[in-house]
Amino acid sequence: MAVGANGDFLEYHEPGIISVLTLISFFVVLAVAEWLSAKIFRAGLIGQIIVGLVYGAPIGNILAWEWQETFLALGYIGLILIIFEGGLTIRLDLLKQNLLLSIIAALVGILAPIALSFALLYAGFGHTALEAFILGTSLCSTSLGTTLVILTTTAPKPSATKPAAPLSQTRIGTVLVSAAVIDDVCGLVLVSVIQNLRDVAAHPESLGWTIGRPVLASSLLAVITPLVARYGTAPLFRVYRRRHDAKPAQAHAVNFGIMVGVLSALVAGAAYAGASMLFGAFLAGGVVASLREESENVDREMLPSFVDTFERYVSATQQFVLQPLFFASIGFAIPFKRLWAGEVLWKGLVYAILMLLGKVVVGACVPVWDLVAVDKKVVEEKSVLRLSWAPAALLGSAMVARGEIGLLIIQIGLNETPFLTEKAFVIGVWAIVLNTVVGPVVVGLLVKRMGARIAENPRWGVGVG
Repeated sequence: MAVGANGDFLEYHEPGIISVLTLISFFVVLAVAEWLSAKIFRAGLIGQIIVGLVYGAPIGNILAWEWQETFLALGYIGLILIIFEGGLTIRLDLLKQNLLLSIIAALVGILAPIALSFALLYAGFGHTALEAFILGTSLCSTSLGTTLVILTTTAPKPSATKPAAPLSQTRIGTVLVSAAVIDDVCGLVLVSVIQNLRDVAAHPESLGWTIGRPVLASSLLAVITPLVARYGTAPLFRVYRRRHDAKPAQAHAVNFGIMVGVLSALVAGAAYAGASMLFGAFLAGGVVASLREESENVDREMLPSFVDTFERYVSATQQFVLQPLFFASIGFAIPFKRLWAGEVLWKGLVYAILMLLGKVVVGACVPVWDLVAVDKKVVEEKSVLRLSWAPAALLGSAMVARGEIGLLIIQIGLNETPFLTEKAFVIGVWAIVLNTVVGPVVVGLLVKRMGARIAENPRWGVGVG
């Protein structure tokens, strides 16, 4: 579209029929691919990533470049909403009770891929230590958006006597989400280190601040936000609800305004402080969830909750427009044609298998935690392991997908530093892509067979806590 003569408006022109039909086909194929992938793999997002590959620059380049950039931005808003919803619906009681376990699981999920990267790439394949560090950092992350979508779209089938329990409301689901958040925060902290490696080489005295700023910002947000929510926003919200006899329609408007305000404030605050916007989105969901708990204690009549408002006004747009665009944008960012050279192909496959094991091992935290926590005089070790293997498998397999965070980190390493070679970059992309595809498929199959048993598990299911 052309700009007006004075540059103060955009001239409106009817779009061409080719453009209209291309966009229609893109959204229709996205929906069909999601449905087929959900039927075949129990993971609809795989189909959406493939559509992004085909319609985007990696293969077909059917969509105009500016459309791909626009869809990437809209998809990122979808990711923010996915993570906000995860914080909004997470069980805060289980999050508090299992924080130590979540931290341990996250540390295993960070350190194991980095250590294995050094073992294979540095000691085995002869890459430099910085290349091994950059690739290990990109593979230590967990795609939080993918994890949350997996938990919400692969619910176990309901039984004849019990409805389907969402896995996000289970103890193991809470541990999984919080560990994935910590992994992403640490990964994005390491991104800032990678981005500034060149400056640090020139000015070594800035190393402390380069590493310390995102760590300090994330830590302060994690500590200050819950305190402000508990002693500031929650009491104010409680007073408001007591003094204003709102009708359901007005309550929806108030809830929507609060969600938009809190989300915008924390996302912007995290970005300007040097932390991750995604971490800010998760904290925003947690803050609103704490208000939800306060409102349940003071409401004298049935008013819509924040979850009700989100489902009524946001959920449909997120599920059918923004979320598919997010997963398609992952497809846009995969350098598909570079993946098929002989050497990088087999090295990428070997590295992908090793990185899969580097996340699957996180599941071992579950039986180890049970063996340490359970009184062995009361419960036999065999029965503990029998109860914990399915939740452990879910935790390990759901941590495998790297997705958008892994691709972001590795492309920063290639484009913004002189340390990552093209060969190492393609090997890392192989690992990210294969893990992002395999992880959701394994989780879908696991939930299909064992989902109900996990949800009803007496130690890791819905009824815990």
